[in-house]
Amino acid sequence: MNIMTINGYKAVITYDNDIEMFCGEFINLNGGADFYADTVEKLRKEGAISLKVFLEVCQEKGIKPKKEYSGKLPLRISPELHEKLAEQAMTEGKSINQLVQNTLAQYFPTNNH
Repeated sequence: MNIMTINGYKAVITYDNDIEMFCGEFINLNGGADFYADTVEKLRKEGAISLKVFLEVCQEKGIKPKKEYSGKLPLRISPELHEKLAEQAMTEGKSINQLVQNTLAQYFPTNNH
């Protein structure tokens, strides 16, 4: 997947063979904001327009444009993997939560870690 950033907002970019156009969809928003064009340059322009309209609607309705995340992640895994996680966590003197959080932070570093 390709990511395009427009005014600080990220959009996933794909290509639709059926309509022979690039398709963009902003992610992490409290609603849908997509856009289409046949060139990357036009796609960036259409994305800026789509985002502007989305942000205006959010402002009019008093909605925060970006999704907020609680930090809670329900996760289902196999019993075998659960057992391995528990063993590894105990070996390292950590909780399963700490082990998973530390492992994920290695793959997705943020300024908060």
